[in-house]
Amino acid sequence: MTLKATPLNSAHRSLGAKMVDFGGWDMPVNYGSQIEEHNAVRLDAGMFDVSHMCVVDLKGANVRAFLRGLLANNVDKLQVPGKALYSCMLNPEGGVIDDLIVYYFSEDWFRLVVNAGTAEKDVAWMAQQNDATGSGVAITQRRDRSEENPDPIALVAVQGPNARAKVWQVLPETQAASESLKPFNVVIVPDTAFGEAMVARTGYTGEDGFEIGVPASQVEALWNALKDAGVKPAGLGARDTLRLEAGMNLYGQDMDDNINPLDAGLGWTIDLVSERDFIGKSALQAKGQQANFVGLILREKGGILRAHQKVVAASGNAGEITSGTFSPSMQQAIALARVPLDVAVGDTVHVEIRDKKLAASVVKLPFVRNGKVLAS
Repeated sequence: MTLKATPLNSAHRSLGAKMVDFGGWDMPVNYGSQIEEHNAVRLDAGMFDVSHMCVVDLKGANVRAFLRGLLANNVDKLQVPGKALYSCMLNPEGGVIDDLIVYYFSEDWFRLVVNAGTAEKDVAWMAQQNDATGSGVAITQRRDRSEENPDPIALVAVQGPNARAKVWQVLPETQAASESLKPFNVVIVPDTAFGEAMVARTGYTGEDGFEIGVPASQVEALWNALKDAGVKPAGLGARDTLRLEAGMNLYGQDMDDNINPLDAGLGWTIDLVSERDFIGKSALQAKGQQANFVGLILREKGGILRAHQKVVAASGNAGEITSGTFSPSMQQAIALARVPLDVAVGDTVHVEIRDKKLAASVVKLPFVRNGKVLAS
């Protein structure tokens, strides 16, 4: 199978990146030292090629009503242009088709950013629901070049305590418009040295920063300019340790089509309070929450926490780790886990690692946020 490549593929290779197959995409796992890349984001500024993720524009008179029924979070929270919202998109059984960010630009234009591996499935699902509801929404994916998308959008995430200042150094035209942006807000700046730029104060690391969308033809020039400004290129390895420390779910690992989002720590993204109906709502109401989603810190030496390891509670009830790693910021083995409802923060559980049962503490997520270790 031929792997898909982002517009930055040659830039990664020229930097000597270790490339891997990531859901069918040829992506950099690191550029030499995953630890250095992780620490750059926590202490200074690092950047990630996220052009494998897919921008989807939804336009039309009925787009808000369409999204009211499509998404589990309530787009009626988006009343000021430039506001963003994190949401799950569910199937009728309440499983997670994808988690995504929705940006509100105007009453006839909302923009979604969806995961790389689910993009085709997501767009097909949206089209199916669009037809079923007769909403008449124009749905355009902006990642892959096509007749309807001649000018693809490429995405770069710049994250870290110094990320915004370094972005303004490279994109000074965006500073006035983005300086006052609060987290989960976005602005489009029409004229920059790299073409039209979408600048969103969002990210996946637990640090401040921007996710920037520019024309694919301009993204390598932007990447090189950011690198010259001292922003360190970072790969998927650091992205995973950073998001795990920040307690952020990874689609396909912490939740998927068969997982109830209430069991994945995503209850805060599900609006079950308003009268609004949405796909999957009745299934969620019928099932309710059946597990707790928690953080674990390994307290005994002798193992690393990994996905699918069994977690045994004091009651004898069992759950499992969904994501695990060694935390560079904490110098401890940490994990996200789906555990029985009788497991609470402060409990000790045991993780089965090969032929051992090692003690781990149950902690509140996140582990690390804005450079500070919050769990110990």
